[in-house]
Amino acid sequence: MKRIHEVYQKKNYPEKILQIGEGNFLRAFVDWMVYKMNQETDFNGSVVVVQPLKEGIIEKLEQQNGLYTLYLNGIKNGEVASEHAIIDVISRTINPYVQFDAYLQTAENPELRFVVSNTTEAGIVFDEGDQLEDRPQNSFPAKLTALLYHRYKTFNGDPTKGLIFIPCELIDKNGEKLKEIMLRHAGLWELGEGFVTWMDTANTFCNSLVDRIVPGYPKEKMQEIREELGYEDDMVVEGEPFHLWVIEGPQRIKEEFPADRAGLNVLFVEDLSPYRTRKVRILNGAHTCMVPVAYLYGKDTVREAIEDPLVGKFVKDTIFNEIIPTLELSREELVNFANAVLDRFRNPFIKHYLMSISLNSMSKFKTRVLPSILQYQESKKLLPNRLVFSLAALIGFYRGDRDGIKIDLKDDADILELYRDVWAAYDGTRLGLEMLVEQVLAYDKVWKVNLNEVEGLHKQVTDYLALILEKGMQEAVKELVS
Repeated sequence: MKRIHEVYQKKNYPEKILQIGEGNFLRAFVDWMVYKMNQETDFNGSVVVVQPLKEGIIEKLEQQNGLYTLYLNGIKNGEVASEHAIIDVISRTINPYVQFDAYLQTAENPELRFVVSNTTEAGIVFDEGDQLEDRPQNSFPAKLTALLYHRYKTFNGDPTKGLIFIPCELIDKNGEKLKEIMLRHAGLWELGEGFVTWMDTANTFCNSLVDRIVPGYPKEKMQEIREELGYEDDMVVEGEPFHLWVIEGPQRIKEEFPADRAGLNVLFVEDLSPYRTRKVRILNGAHTCMVPVAYLYGKDTVREAIEDPLVGKFVKDTIFNEIIPTLELSREELVNFANAVLDRFRNPFIKHYLMSISLNSMSKFKTRVLPSILQYQESKKLLPNRLVFSLAALIGFYRGDRDGIKIDLKDDADILELYRDVWAAYDGTRLGLEMLVEQVLAYDKVWKVNLNEVEGLHKQVTDYLALILEKGMQEAVKELVS
């Protein structure tokens, strides 16, 4: 069987984007968007991919001439859909650990406009050991500083030759943090006031928020995929149809990056905070609420949970009746996003296990769910029943038992110890349950406050936990939902 680069003739586009990272996410997200913009608009651009770490998969990509097949599998417009395309936008690849000169030379291209990256949350860090003379520097921001300085010198500080940086790392204010570290390197390396001013004024650093589930290489299905495609491709990547890229930056970028004209869900906004909050509260919050309820109910995956008549109704009612009312964006925007989230939960191509989401559930609950509880109470002057029920279910989940089978709890040692102690001390009485709940709600190492001081919360959590213990999760959910 022929290989992908032997059956597909790649087009040549000007190199407009430097991409730090060759992994599944960027190839299924950014590179796919560039492909769509080339197809649907006059963007006419390609991507130079740089390997961020010493070990990587750049060689495999190079062997296929930068080509790979992307499968988008999931629910689209309410229907199960699977589609695939050959993504042909990667012009070449560079490993700076053996091709450092080639890496620096990308900065000499006058048509280069964008730098995108995904070096994981650990990537945007300051390494004081990095020097300008290193080939290459260790950290990603240091490598970028060296590249930008080379561009500054190449074009003699031309203010029109600055770049637009759009990092995709999953940290808050990723663009601001990247710029801050790069300016720090510029100062330590004594690159001059002229360069610092040019970096600050001629370049644009955008904060961004990305959202698409990318399971990656579909190893189990590759034989079937080869037969369908009729060619060999070692870099197949699988993603879901849903995608969202919120970019905090000037509207003028839309002219150069015409994602909206390509029909893509890319938003250029002045402040992405409401969108981050929307994602954390609705998508992540629903996951976190769902886990203890659905798992103790007897479900193992997100899809099983959402398709169950009672658990599914619990999750939907939680989102629409208790989370959405606490958020800032228009109800239409929030409802559309929530409906898309529910479609994603139902995706038949992704087996998302509840136990994999359950990792560090206490801190997740604090970040993703507790703000909705407190905000709901503040605005409505009463507690949200389902969100509070999910807190009670969480305490029950940390008992570590589902129908006589031990739950493999994964959390920080002190949290596991807390629950071990409170459940060991529980004597089966109402007073004992009240004491147990009081100790959990008082654990300010996680909550940062004493939740016993939230009016009515202690009693309502205790009542729901008593219901769960007495009747079991199935009957408790039935009572709550009805």
